[in-house]
Amino acid sequence: MQQCENYDKPVSFFYNHSGKHITSVWSNRDYVVSGLGVTVCLIVILSNILVIAAIAINRKFHFPIYYLLGNLAAADLFAGVSYVNLLFHTGPYTISLTQHQWFIRCALVDMSLTASVANLLAVAVERHQTIFTMQLHSTMTNRRVVLLILGLWAVAIFMGLVPSMGWHCVCDLDTCSTTVPLYQRSFLVFWAVLNLLMFSIMVAMYARIFLYVRRRCRSRPTLDADQLNYETVINLLKTVVIVLGAFVICWTPGLVILLLDGLGCKVCQVLQYEKFCLALAECNSLVNPIIYSYRDEDMRKTFKQILCFLCRSKGDQQGEPSTIAIKKRDSRSSRRHLFSSSSA
Repeated sequence: MQQCENYDKPVSFFYNHSGKHITSVWSNRDYVVSGLGVTVCLIVILSNILVIAAIAINRKFHFPIYYLLGNLAAADLFAGVSYVNLLFHTGPYTISLTQHQWFIRCALVDMSLTASVANLLAVAVERHQTIFTMQLHSTMTNRRVVLLILGLWAVAIFMGLVPSMGWHCVCDLDTCSTTVPLYQRSFLVFWAVLNLLMFSIMVAMYARIFLYVRRRCRSRPTLDADQLNYETVINLLKTVVIVLGAFVICWTPGLVILLLDGLGCKVCQVLQYEKFCLALAECNSLVNPIIYSYRDEDMRKTFKQILCFLCRSKGDQQGEPSTIAIKKRDSRSSRRHLFSSSSA
């Protein structure tokens, strides 16, 4: 078997072969774009930490559906970290990357997408099961939820490492893609089709759920004792559907670009739209906390409690008297006043 000699080649060799230009110096536009990108990523990280903290603190959220939504927030948090890593290893920095470092950079982004898609599919299955039994929450035990979450992340890690384990074009330059120069075009086709198929399955599942809910509403012209529980189920379902819709809108353009690149479309100008699609996908990780704040009153209240607690703690550290300290001081002053009055 002929030995491959391209493992010693720099990353710039593959970029030049694919026709993807790498700038050797930072332009003012690059600084602005990277600065904005890092800012958005930091907001993504902090906002999703807030979601995870809210689910952990509020006992109303200690149910399988919220654990899965918390895991989705963890995937968005991971996406924020992976994008920060991407921004600090892009542009002129790409030239200095080794092949191993480049594969890690791309694997992190792939893992975050896979974790989000797999988690949304798990949420869709959970909602499908609970809606058709007209339950607010699944009867799944905490142990099974933990095992499910661990399984989702195992799949995400495996899918992120697939290209570095052999599905690349290091030894077959004719199969290299344009947008991701070290990935084979066949992998991009597989990756895009797989995710778009998952999107279609989830959309079909929620369409079936809504048709079922619509028929059930027509067969229930009068209110009953379960109306409040029924409305809560529907509101939670709407929130999950909005999250899925935002995800599909933000990620579909990027997957279509990868699919066109994988199919070898020469007139599609995929590089012209690549960065826009990547920025749109990054913004999706920021959307979910906003959706939770708008749709879920309990989540919104928990957010306020956490933020107010942090503000009070910061004020106490800076020497500002807290409400409790003021009450204690006023109480001691009152006792001194009473003592002095009684002595007189």
